[in-house]
Amino acid sequence: MLYRDLASQEAIDRAYDPMRGRDPAALLEDWRARSAASRQRHRVTLDLPYGPTLAERLDLFHAEGMGEESAEGREEGKPAPCHLFFHGGYWRSLSHKEFSFVVDGLVASGITVAVVNYALCPAVAFGEVVRQSRAALAWVHRNAGALGVDPRQLSVSGHSAGGHLCAMLLATDWEGTYGLPHDLIRGALCVSGLYDLGPFPWSWLQPKLQLTGRDVSDYSPVRRPCRVPAAVRLVAGGEESSEFARQMQAQAAHLQAQGRPVESELLPGDDHFTLLEHYRPGGRFVEGITAFHPQGYRR
Repeated sequence: MLYRDLASQEAIDRAYDPMRGRDPAALLEDWRARSAASRQRHRVTLDLPYGPTLAERLDLFHAEGMGEESAEGREEGKPAPCHLFFHGGYWRSLSHKEFSFVVDGLVASGITVAVVNYALCPAVAFGEVVRQSRAALAWVHRNAGALGVDPRQLSVSGHSAGGHLCAMLLATDWEGTYGLPHDLIRGALCVSGLYDLGPFPWSWLQPKLQLTGRDVSDYSPVRRPCRVPAAVRLVAGGEESSEFARQMQAQAAHLQAQGRPVESELLPGDDHFTLLEHYRPGGRFVEGITAFHPQGYRR
């Protein structure tokens, strides 16, 4: 066997193919149109640099009700909670621009949203993707005052590869490595995340990801201790391959064994991509993320 009960590359590729029955071009066209509309609809600061490379950028969608001055942290009043979203694409495709549409319900709920971009494999090594994700969160925390957000009310979510990156944020030694509070993340929502990288060196993705054995060990959240005492919610779709649900269950058990608060849920009727519809206004992901910030935002 190459990985668990999967004996061939073909079996692994089938198990981790989220596009089963999907038209990728139509899916991307829909996301791009909806995201362009969201960027027009909301007040947003585009392509803020959180690091030195061109890929290290984020779009900051300001919570509704914040004026121009308060968004720069100059007015008195309570700053907004901030949520960071990390996109999917198996660490080797897409950007933050395709995912602006996830912000609509959150900004209407008084939450500022940072949609994070990062460099892609194989242009950078896998570990650099993780480093940039950590750098984005550290930058938002350190610049919270200028951004008009509360550094004590930061939450994260991510889809697919982004779910993996959020889990790696929870496995980060924020005090020892960054000099930041160990509890800087209030809550994390990981949607169809990949928590064990073990199958991917045997998959069609390997020429892009170029994973080493050490990468699999160092960057598999299910193999790393959770260092952040955040509330964690793990979600997968009932219409996805069973491997996505198994990975979710393995990560939930990993966190529970460490005494971490975690909820996991398999959503019947949802595939890998319809799960993103729960970010719509009034959707269950919006409700869950809002619950990470019970103090909310008030001018």
